[in-house]
Amino acid sequence: RQMAPGYDQAAAQLEPRVGVAKVDTEAEQALGARYQIRSIPTLALFVNGREVARQAGAMSASDIVRWTRQNIPG
Repeated sequence: RQMAPGYDQAAAQLEPRVGVAKVDTEAEQALGARYQIRSIPTLALFVNGREVARQAGAMSASDIVRWTRQNIPG
C-alpha cells in the first residue's frame, strides 16, 4: 500500500514496453508460494516467462523505473 502511488507512476512510464501487474499474495497464496515471495512488497522482473531480477522492499517510482531498465536485457 505504501508503494502504490510510486508503483502506478512507474507503470505509466514503463508501459507499453514493460507489462506491469500487481498480485495480492494474501488472496493468491499459491502464486506467492510458487514464486517464493517472502516479503511485501517484492518486485520481480520476468523476460520471456523467466525471472531475471528480484527486489524486496519499497522503492520510489524513479527507483522502480531505473531498476527495471537496468535489468532488462538489450
